[in-house]
Amino acid sequence: IFKKVEVVGGFINFFLKDEIFNETIKAILKDKNFGKSNHLNGYKILIEYTDANILKEFHIGHLMSNTIGESLSRIFEFNGGKIKRANYQSDVGLGIAKAVFGKIQQSDLAWQEAYVLGTKLYDENDQAKQEITQLNKKIFERTDKEINTIYDEGKKWSLEHFDKIYKKLGTKFDYYFFESQVADFGKQIVEKNIGKVFEKGENGAIIFKGENVGLHTRVFINSEGLPTYEAKELGLADIKHKKYKYDWSVIITANEMNEYFKVLLSAMSQIFPDLAKKTKHIGHGMMRLPEGKMSSRTGNVITAEFLIAQVGALVLQKIAQRDLSDTEKKEITEKVAIGALKYSILKQSIGSDIVYDAEKSVAFEGDSGPYLQYSLARALSVLRKAEIEKIKPSLKKVPAQIDSFVRQMHYFPEIIEKAGKELEPHIISLYLTELSREFNNYYANNKIVDKKNELSGYNVALVQAFSVIMKNGLWLLGIGWLEKM
Repeated sequence: IFKKVEVVGGFINFFLKDEIFNETIKAILKDKNFGKSNHLNGYKILIEYTDANILKEFHIGHLMSNTIGESLSRIFEFNGGKIKRANYQSDVGLGIAKAVFGKIQQSDLAWQEAYVLGTKLYDENDQAKQEITQLNKKIFERTDKEINTIYDEGKKWSLEHFDKIYKKLGTKFDYYFFESQVADFGKQIVEKNIGKVFEKGENGAIIFKGENVGLHTRVFINSEGLPTYEAKELGLADIKHKKYKYDWSVIITANEMNEYFKVLLSAMSQIFPDLAKKTKHIGHGMMRLPEGKMSSRTGNVITAEFLIAQVGALVLQKIAQRDLSDTEKKEITEKVAIGALKYSILKQSIGSDIVYDAEKSVAFEGDSGPYLQYSLARALSVLRKAEIEKIKPSLKKVPAQIDSFVRQMHYFPEIIEKAGKELEPHIISLYLTELSREFNNYYANNKIVDKKNELSGYNVALVQAFSVIMKNGLWLLGIGWLEKM
């Protein structure tokens, strides 16, 4: 398989024969699923991500979690895994009580505004704080019909609102889990293990003494007798496994939850040791705009919808003068805006923070999602032209020396497998960017569709192979592609 082997400066360089790469092109043309593997064949994975809390905004943190979780889900699937997507949402707790309290005070407020008002009153008014604390218990126990009605209306609105966003982002969950469904079970687990795993702390709270294992102490049942997030997570782990007998449970959150999950998994390892071994937490970095980190507690939150709309407006400016119908402009604007945001999130390691630059993200040249989409659209345009000229892809006549563009396509399957093993979608995004550069260089230096050129069939074959890889690669990133831009 080698055309030569040489030693240079202490390194041994192996040069593959050109036939190896040309065989890869043939394989791509025969298989639209080129790059798929059985690396995870039959392996059951439950992946939990997004976790937007009801009665609150779907903010840019949720957008990050959704983008990363959806991409990893697709990478696992492409590597042969049996994937189920899960969304675990907070529908009880102090935050919910604050929103309901705010709505009771001013019924004309939107739910997100009601949450901000409730939070402000809780922080600044002792009487309101006491009432919200009592309201939290009523919501949890569902003992007040009037409050239940307000709460149920809010929950219904939130879930319908989120579903519209998920559809836009290209995500469809298999399972929805709610805190209210796992709370009682989580509380029971903790109570059964008092004296074994947990102990009584101050004010009657039940705690896990994390210092005993080099971590920190966390409360699992508070002084009001209510289970905390930690207790609910214990219940969730078991309920998840009963729903889907997973081999691996992957949970994606912001990295500010990293220490929390270390404590949780330490406690879980003493109660559900098998489930703890099967659980992997992935903490992602934060997305920051020039204004800095945003917090939903202050009401100064940047919502995903707002950001998508802002980026969409920039895209629309770029294509305003192009000869496109209104329908085409609308499709391009939405797909390119979402692609720009997703690429910005997935172009670097999951744990890294992101300072989002909207202008750079929508550039049709360089390191951006639109650049990938535009490169594929250009390739598809070439293929349409070849079809009109009746030039079919062919490897009957090949050049004496292959281009680096061809070599780059050869490595796509390895890239997919590596991204799956290392849990890093950015490996794919960087590869696609390099491949697009190679394609655009090739396009600039070669007349692809040319009946007078005996290598035109070969050139068209390369463009078709490139289009297959780009479609698969963009799908793995959760980014839509377009026929024209």
